[in-house]
Amino acid sequence: MADDPIEKQLSDLVFQVAGRLRWGFNTAAAELDLPPMQAMALANLRSPAPMRDLAAWLHCDASNVTGIVDGLERRGLVTRQASATDRRVKHLVLTEEGERRRELLRVRTAEISGAVFGLPDGDREQLRDLLARLLETGPDHGCT
Repeated sequence: MADDPIEKQLSDLVFQVAGRLRWGFNTAAAELDLPPMQAMALANLRSPAPMRDLAAWLHCDASNVTGIVDGLERRGLVTRQASATDRRVKHLVLTEEGERRRELLRVRTAEISGAVFGLPDGDREQLRDLLARLLETGPDHGCT
């Protein structure tokens, strides 16, 4: 229903919560001296992984990933290694410092998420279950 006030309120509230989570993530990234997209790449990178996988995780064109990876490489957080089966494919491998910063980012964002979702356990579980149901039953539109 296009004019359903509850749907509008739900949409507004979800965007506000998502905004708080994004702000927290960006704050954690800044604390680690990382631009948000580099932090997002670091958080999603499971090494070794082809650059095309990172592009899919970030929902961006593979050509955009090159600049992001260049920045991570300059910071000493990843290296590019040729694939053993196809030298045209570059795998991204986290360095020791990359692993350390990814873990710091994970810990910091978990703290922020804890503050955003600081509800009693039963309420958090109910919210989790409702959001999971939305994701299971709603249209995907290519987002994961």
